[in-house]
Amino acid sequence: MTSKDHRIAVTLNGAETELDAAPYETLLEVLRREQLHGCRESCGQGVCGTCTVLVGERTIASCIMLAHLADGERIETVEGMGTPGDLSVVQQAFVEHAGFQCGFCTPGMIVTVTQLLRENPSPTDDEVDHYLAGNICRCGAYPEIRMAVRTAAARLRGEDV
Repeated sequence: MTSKDHRIAVTLNGAETELDAAPYETLLEVLRREQLHGCRESCGQGVCGTCTVLVGERTIASCIMLAHLADGERIETVEGMGTPGDLSVVQQAFVEHAGFQCGFCTPGMIVTVTQLLRENPSPTDDEVDHYLAGNICRCGAYPEIRMAVRTAAARLRGEDV
């Protein structure tokens, strides 16, 4: 920590912690320094969705949010949503329906879909498309992603799929 760095207090994936952040650093830079590599930089302009995290109950492009603005917030990354041995319902549905090809966009998609289903447990295809408009899949796995969302939504509602 340099004399120009600030300590920010956050709840990161359920654990209260303090992070060092220079005034000019983005949340993405700070999270990656903390070894949270699920959020990735692609466009660097908040357009593609690969760096999406939850701050409070909002999906945020962490590449354009200054880290110090997250002070006092609850931050959730894809790493906090499940583990390889215990996938979340959304992660499992993405695996089952191959809702990814190269996988670069997948963490941001999973974070966004998780929040979508928290807000709307029964989204229509149009609502899914609208909600995911800020997440770009360069491989074009959109039909598989939509099927994964449908499956996860049904499971979260307690329906057999």
